[in-house]
Amino acid sequence: MENLLPQNNTKRKVIHLDMDAFYASVEIRDNPELANKALIIGQDPRQSNGHGVVATANYLARQYGVHSAMSTMKALKLIPESKIVFVNPNFEKYRRVSAQIHEFMHELTDQVESVALDEAYLDVTHNKLGSYSAIELAAQLQEKIFKETKLTSSFGVSYNKFLAKMGSEYAKPFGRTLILPQEAMDFLAQQPISAFPGIGKKTQEQFHEMNIFTGADLQKLDVRFLLERFKKMGYFIAQHAHGIDLRPVISERQRKSSGIERTFEPNIFVENTALTNLRKYSNQLSEKLKRKSFTAQTLVIKVRNNNFETITKRQKLPHATNNGIEIYQAAKELFAQVNGFLNQGIRLLGLSVTDLQASNYEEISLDLFTTE
Repeated sequence: MENLLPQNNTKRKVIHLDMDAFYASVEIRDNPELANKALIIGQDPRQSNGHGVVATANYLARQYGVHSAMSTMKALKLIPESKIVFVNPNFEKYRRVSAQIHEFMHELTDQVESVALDEAYLDVTHNKLGSYSAIELAAQLQEKIFKETKLTSSFGVSYNKFLAKMGSEYAKPFGRTLILPQEAMDFLAQQPISAFPGIGKKTQEQFHEMNIFTGADLQKLDVRFLLERFKKMGYFIAQHAHGIDLRPVISERQRKSSGIERTFEPNIFVENTALTNLRKYSNQLSEKLKRKSFTAQTLVIKVRNNNFETITKRQKLPHATNNGIEIYQAAKELFAQVNGFLNQGIRLLGLSVTDLQASNYEEISLDLFTTE
């Protein structure tokens, strides 16, 4: 199986930084009285005729089942009123804190790829401190962030971006995970398939029907089978199951992007209507990318409700693509994270692709499907 996969590169040292419940943590830092409350960043539905969407929530609120993009009215029903507190988001403040944290990152290396205000990758293979130990650099950065901002963060350290991100998720909150090359297969074997990029709810159901539940189960599958069943996505699932991810840390994110958005009057209240428009957007974006001979690595969805609350969600695709079906599948997964906006009515729906690159990559050979 492995001989069909690209040659792994285990020489790099990559750090993934993820701030813990960032927006909520900033608000608790600035108002310690919120520390023992189930804090939700979003409009209080009791003061907005039941309208509002959760931007994020602290870990106490998450224990009750609250998550981002959920309607604030639903969140209110999940948590006792004596414990719940709503705070309107202050994005200008969050941007200032994020800029401060980025300054700390650049003290270690300029190979910093910002994913969001609260998330970034660092390639510290060659760093400004001349340190050989990436986990020590992560510890120094984590300590400095806490000392200077009083905010906690989680770190994953490994030889590629995929494993580093898996590590930071495993370490949350306020932890660090080091995944060495010789440990990667065992670490991945223990993970549920839902932890792997590209395995959404429907793909997960298909795997479960085949009694595939863990990374160990994925590692036993033949690449040819994954290609035949899931096409390109199957090939990248196979790579991840074997700890392979050749994507570089891009220090200056490509500003090229292409997007479509539309305002709806009347507003959208039905999920199928939203998905129909996302399918149309996906096909249009696919055509635009193909005309310009580009592929895209990142997908961004933008939703605004009737109260002019706006939320964006982005997803790094397993591989760069200009395929309309692949774009739409990812768009559906992103929309599932923001469909709470349907309760208030979606006024604006947008879809865009970023991190564009020339589509001169080599396609997976169809010879892989043949037998000798």
